[in-house]
Amino acid sequence: MYIIIMGGGRVGRALASLLIDNGQDITLIENDETLCEKVAAELDALVIYGNGTSSKLLEEANIEDADYFIATTGNDEANLLSCILVRKYDVPHIIARVSNPDHEEAFKEVGIDHVISPETAAAAQLQKLVTRPNAAEIMTLGEGDAEILDMTITNDKIVGKRFKEITPTKEYIIISTYDSNGKLEIPLPDKTITRGEKVTVLVKRGNFKKVSKKLEK
Repeated sequence: MYIIIMGGGRVGRALASLLIDNGQDITLIENDETLCEKVAAELDALVIYGNGTSSKLLEEANIEDADYFIATTGNDEANLLSCILVRKYDVPHIIARVSNPDHEEAFKEVGIDHVISPETAAAAQLQKLVTRPNAAEIMTLGEGDAEILDMTITNDKIVGKRFKEITPTKEYIIISTYDSNGKLEIPLPDKTITRGEKVTVLVKRGNFKKVSKKLEK
């Protein structure tokens, strides 16, 4: 894939580095000349000095061929303007970083595919570490409608029961478990639950506490 990133700050550099390691073709745009030189020395990517809110510069970066355009600067207005400009080139995926959560609605109103707030995401992750110390989040589905979590069964009330006795329900379903060697398995309905067993659970939004009480001590 060909991906254009606007912004050579910490977020943009980190993202570019991860994508390069993943084998993606990256062009990074940065309007600070000193930072631009630094990023060019660090990354195995084309780094262009200029303003991503310029149609001419975007065309020099071959915006027409891009599969993704990602605006990562700390300036919401610049990110919004660049994304609006990019829309006319029919780029399949446009993603924008927003520093002020109050600006998210403006981005969505102009049709930006995905709006990401690193600050909000970091706060949400910290909150989960505090409220869910024994559950590891694997992914979120839809618009936060459900989560897939790794949990460990420690509630003696369900130890010795069969999986079909506790799942599926309207709130959650256990979608996998692991054998003694750590190999993933799909739990058969008659399989007996053991204490300390690690399971992967699909949980509907708002039901984590109920599921945690059911599975954990």
